[in-house]
Amino acid sequence: MDFAPQDISDIELVGLARTAMKRAHCPYSKFPVGAAILTESGDTILGCNVENASYGGTICAERSAIVSAVSQGHTKFRAIAIVTGLSKPASPCGLCRQFLVEFGNYKVVVGTASNSQILVTSTLELLPYAFTPESLDTFEQEKASESSAVEENTVSARS
Repeated sequence: MDFAPQDISDIELVGLARTAMKRAHCPYSKFPVGAAILTESGDTILGCNVENASYGGTICAERSAIVSAVSQGHTKFRAIAIVTGLSKPASPCGLCRQFLVEFGNYKVVVGTASNSQILVTSTLELLPYAFTPESLDTFEQEKASESSAVEENTVSARS
């Protein structure tokens, strides 16, 4: 897959995700995660996991970064880097994969805090057959076509 040009390298983006990981609030799992997202305009926005005693209130680093970016007016992204403390790159959870692909197909760089190993993929490669905003657009178009066909049949039957 060809990705849009970046203002910073994958390694630099991973470095920013490592910085974000140090800010993680994870008193329950003790598993810090950091993310750095590169917006279409070239801004980088950080996110980290923030756990909550009510586990359902926890937010992952990837979603934290995207929520922060959207709150700052960004909805188009070139890349996201995600870092954990594991010795091998760890893929985002299923919920985060769905959350990431909501904003299109862009580069995903998964790294570690302990070495230089990285995995480069994309949002659509992480979640093949994704349910996206386009899925809803298709549904609306199909529904509109179906309604038109029913109206035509009704008019024809009355004639």
